[in-house]
Amino acid sequence: MNSDLNAGEPVRIGIVSISDRASSGVYEDKGLPALQDWLTRALHNPITFEARLIPDELEVISSTLIELVDSGCSLVLTTGGTGPALRDVTPEATLAVAHKEMPGFGEQMRQISLKFVPTAILSRQVAVIRDQTLIINLPGQPKSIAETLEGLKGDDGKSVVPGIFAAVPYCIDLIGGPYLEAREEVCKVFRPKSAIRSPKI
Repeated sequence: MNSDLNAGEPVRIGIVSISDRASSGVYEDKGLPALQDWLTRALHNPITFEARLIPDELEVISSTLIELVDSGCSLVLTTGGTGPALRDVTPEATLAVAHKEMPGFGEQMRQISLKFVPTAILSRQVAVIRDQTLIINLPGQPKSIAETLEGLKGDDGKSVVPGIFAAVPYCIDLIGGPYLEAREEVCKVFRPKSAIRSPKI
């Protein structure tokens, strides 16, 4: 495990909380702090966050995603707006800007959430690639955000169901992004042996 003195490549990450009420000040947004906290704990890399709090408006969501991709974000995580309610349009806005779909992320998120609630089948999260950026829709609740990113661990601390972040660094490798290095105690990522770089000395 690398120390933070050799923290690896810097990375720019977009975090987007999508909520009519939070963006209008009706209540405090909890999505952005949850995303920033988890990523800061999980990654050794120096991170520059691009944070956005926006309403459930399809065109606003799509234009925000495009802006974050164009600004150099290698990873964009959204939270909120993925259910079946009439105002939930995050997946549609995300698919509208996609160059490639990555359906495995959404499938795995629903599998993890189904361990907790049967209504997980109502979640419509998607993941896509636009240019050299991976965009992933996450659930709206901070607890669910951590569960889907980290996965499920048994009483012995070993992984029972892998979280989706285990596959994120290698995906970003494949699309030409920076080499993300995670803290194993938070999330153990997977790369083929041929893709693993030697630790910096």
